[in-house]
Amino acid sequence: MTPERSSIRLAEVIAALSLATDLAMGQPMAFALRSCVASVRLGEALGYDDAQLSDIYYQALLRYIGCNAETHVFAALFGNELALRRDFATIDSANAPAVLRVIARHIGAANSGAGPVRFASGLARGLASASAVTRDAFAGHCEVAQRLAERLGFTGAVVDALGQLYERWDGHGQPNGLKGEAIAPAVRVVSLVQDAVAVYDAHGAGAAVDMVRQRRGSAYDPAIADRFHALSAALLPAFAGEPSWDDVLALEPGPRVVLSDAEFHRACLAMADFADLKSPFSLGHSRDVAELAARAAERCGLGADDVSAVERAGLLHDIGSVAVSSGIWCKPGNLSESDTERVRMHVYYTERILARTPALARLGAIAAQHHERVDGSGYHRAVRAGALSPGGKILAAADAYHAMISHRPHRGAHAAEDAALALEREARDGRLDGDAVRAVLAAAGHRAAPVARATVAGLTERELAVLRLLARGESTKQIAAALQIAPKTADNHIQSVYSKIHVTTRAGATLFAVEHGLLAATPR
Repeated sequence: MTPERSSIRLAEVIAALSLATDLAMGQPMAFALRSCVASVRLGEALGYDDAQLSDIYYQALLRYIGCNAETHVFAALFGNELALRRDFATIDSANAPAVLRVIARHIGAANSGAGPVRFASGLARGLASASAVTRDAFAGHCEVAQRLAERLGFTGAVVDALGQLYERWDGHGQPNGLKGEAIAPAVRVVSLVQDAVAVYDAHGAGAAVDMVRQRRGSAYDPAIADRFHALSAALLPAFAGEPSWDDVLALEPGPRVVLSDAEFHRACLAMADFADLKSPFSLGHSRDVAELAARAAERCGLGADDVSAVERAGLLHDIGSVAVSSGIWCKPGNLSESDTERVRMHVYYTERILARTPALARLGAIAAQHHERVDGSGYHRAVRAGALSPGGKILAAADAYHAMISHRPHRGAHAAEDAALALEREARDGRLDGDAVRAVLAAAGHRAAPVARATVAGLTERELAVLRLLARGESTKQIAAALQIAPKTADNHIQSVYSKIHVTTRAGATLFAVEHGLLAATPR
């Protein structure tokens, strides 16, 4: 039987995902789209064939899909990791004084509320650990990017290139110190172009051209840098304005892949996991909300197509959360007014990320209602019941319920019974739709005890416990204390977990745990 086809191309999904990675890197939306156009044009000028140009096209759009890995660690050390990434994008990673200035400024800002002694000690500790934290994070970014890309259907050169994200021509890059032509052509082209776009945005065309000249032979392949200079007058206009969505899709080299319905669903799952990696407190949240909302939609009598749309909207509802610093998502105390406004914006960004292509826009319209309330007290549009879709009302109730039964930085998880009472109160007070609440609570009702998952990848119960703590950001010492074992024993368990699930970083292990439902607040 021929698989049912969706109406969406792979390129459309990846281009939409690139808008989210732009925000997660502190860049303006369409940063990756602009760099994609310029990179493909530069590749054409270098005489690359369609297969190589396709690698460049997808490298430009996919480069930062692993960027949410370990983000909470970055935020704990540097404060607003989005601002750090935006500043870091314009400097030479081998320029030690420049790197130190940027790092010191952000660590200082992260400790600005402390007294003089605590400020000084915090700055010293941060500077001492910055190199190791950055190295581990970069390795994690690469591993997660490769795993997500494979789930999106990529193989071969595209996946290989995503393991070389921070490599340099001179061999002084990360994660593996590759040098020269050992680095994939797509990486060599896209790294140069994206750096140039970042400098262009910050300092203008002249600075971008000068930067490429200065880093020729160190960060960049001399031949590619020379070709860039020769074509700069033609390439720089692509930096200046956002290309049309249709132009970016038309630019794709080689065959155009249309996703089957199952492939599209798997892509939505990958996007959900990308978003939920933003914080240890959101791991698995989108998957759980999607499943709960889908079951509730069935109970409400929605047709199969609408149930599927609700489920996929649930998977994508928090993709805009990547535009908010992990320092806010992981803040243990009350949010400031400014923090609250930033949090409220994540719904807007979800809608904008998904708005460009019809299949995703339909899901985005539902996803954008997950914080709306039927009395108009929600956000981001503050509309009332008449403007909300049945799917949107269900998703709002499912998200509210799951948030209550989940651990958050400022509180523990509520008992399911308490969450149910709170949800019913929201319906009585006219904030959530009564039918949606009843359907969600029925879907979340008398569940069986959690299913034993010790057979996943051959992990033992103790290794599963270690994996869960590791994914939540706990250090080896903290894992040892929590499980009342020696730190050396905890480290042995960690290495055994890595070996069994075929990863090398905590970020990769975290994604594995999410993919296999090992962190779910409620069993699937």
